[in-house]
Amino acid sequence: MARVLLLFGGRSSEHEVSCASAVSVHDALDEGGHRVIPVGIDRKGDWFLADPTFRPLRAEGRSVEMTVPNGLLRVANHEVEFDVVFPVLHGPSGEDGTVQGLLEVCNVAYVGAGVLGSALAMDKDLAKRVVQASGIETTTWIRLYRSRWDSDPDGVVEQVASSLHYPVFVKPAAQGSSVGIAKAEGDEDLKSAIDVAFRYDTKVIVERAVVGQEIEVAVLDGQRASIPGEVIVEAEFYTYDAKYADDSSRFEVPAQLSQSAGSIVRGLAERVFLELGLSGLARIDFFYDTAKKSFLFNEANTMPGFTSISGFPKMWLASGMTYAELCSALVDAAVVRHEERGRLSIR
Repeated sequence: MARVLLLFGGRSSEHEVSCASAVSVHDALDEGGHRVIPVGIDRKGDWFLADPTFRPLRAEGRSVEMTVPNGLLRVANHEVEFDVVFPVLHGPSGEDGTVQGLLEVCNVAYVGAGVLGSALAMDKDLAKRVVQASGIETTTWIRLYRSRWDSDPDGVVEQVASSLHYPVFVKPAAQGSSVGIAKAEGDEDLKSAIDVAFRYDTKVIVERAVVGQEIEVAVLDGQRASIPGEVIVEAEFYTYDAKYADDSSRFEVPAQLSQSAGSIVRGLAERVFLELGLSGLARIDFFYDTAKKSFLFNEANTMPGFTSISGFPKMWLASGMTYAELCSALVDAAVVRHEERGRLSIR
């Protein structure tokens, strides 16, 4: 069994989500016989050896440092040994390639996608461009930088109204958990939504709304796709509160799709996983456009919500894998992938 450094918390707006996800991962790994070392990252970026009895886990306790480039983990004057890192971190400064880059420099094994895949999937604009270039349909969107918004807001509004048509969704390009997302039904809604989105990112995307089903697929290494699930939303869209704070939405597995449609979307999810250069795990999200009878790629999440009742583990449970088996499989795969990379020639 492995000694697993469980990283959670982080500096992003999804800090609380990560702390909740880490509880389930900790308990599942412990159940699987692994030794778990929970280390929380607080909102300032400081690392702490956490008390595993708190529910949710808290990024507080004795101070922890990881030294570069040897990857040693120290608590005071004591070195804490570990075999692999499980970074249950959501959003910027955790899921976007930053922590992955640190672990690569330190030559440490870790669960999940590498630097490139993490960064690419986190940027909704770039992810859509890569997926679209591979021949997979995506939602229609435009990207927007603050410089243009500040200099020509009327031109932006005119472009959105003429090329996308209302309603549209406005999103920070590199955020998760629906943070900073708003639906716009007209010009004034759009202006307000763009201003909000720019609080969270320097790049924003505006997407044409799709009438259809919200379909998700969980994927593991080897392009293995789960049974698809479906988000059933009572609100106008899948907001942060709908995901975590109230019962205005639910997640159903299997999705209400025909057998052939389910097979198609699983194949598309596996292709997206490959095209974005992902590894470890990912949740790939689609819309099923009921008018066109086709799937549209929406986004990829390289560290999706990971509580025992989150969509990703629920899809694998329906596919025949328990939560504890899933977490152990991810740790084992990370160790194997690290060993394989270590055998590559460097000259």
